[in-house]
Amino acid sequence: MLTFLFKSSKINSAIKIIVILGFLVLIHETGHFLVARLFHVKVNEFSIGFGPKIWKKETPATCYSIRAVPLGGFVNMEGEAEPSAQEGSFSRLSVPKRFAIVTAGAIVNILFGLLLSLVIFWIASGDFSVAMATIGELITTTVEGLRDLVVSAPNAAEQLVGPVGISGIISSTQGILDFLYVMAVISISLGVTNLLPIPALDGGKLVLLLLEAIRKKPLKEKTELTIQAVGMIFLLGLAAYVTFNDVTKLF
Repeated sequence: MLTFLFKSSKINSAIKIIVILGFLVLIHETGHFLVARLFHVKVNEFSIGFGPKIWKKETPATCYSIRAVPLGGFVNMEGEAEPSAQEGSFSRLSVPKRFAIVTAGAIVNILFGLLLSLVIFWIASGDFSVAMATIGELITTTVEGLRDLVVSAPNAAEQLVGPVGISGIISSTQGILDFLYVMAVISISLGVTNLLPIPALDGGKLVLLLLEAIRKKPLKEKTELTIQAVGMIFLLGLAAYVTFNDVTKLF
């Protein structure tokens, strides 16, 4: 039924890229959203993409939107950007509950990637025990790759793949199992990357929450905003560098 997607064409490649990235962002943000609602946090907006809105649906509780640049998404919670005393504020929650909300998106991506990989390996091998063993190898490889990334931090940027590189990998998939396996690997990578202790990523927010738990009080709002701003500048610079490397590899 989906075989037409694997015929070589720019339109099919674009569809495959949008399907994978859009779906993985959707489940990531849904993880944050569901755990936030579990703890009765008011979610002002649930968005897939950045930039201008191309579609939105207003409800009494939340505005759901799709934006023009499909390279991410966000869940805008009451009291997340700045402290709020209103009912349903993220900032009024205990540190463990905020920790759970922040980690939820990455955990969903990692679990989804592992479960999808298990199904693919089971179908390919016809043996569940072989599939489980392969999943164990995949986890080991992921942990070792993360360790190597940390150890070789000065040269880590050379090993990273950005949106251009990821798009090329997705475009080259042949067949539904290959397509789904790439989706699984990207999902795991997205989850792990989001947990890195870099300000502006979920991992950076977790570090701030750990500091708050240790100090028994949050950082000053100005200090936290400065850290987040520096982290965002770093991420934008890293993204530009990685994208440049991806583009140069095309020629």
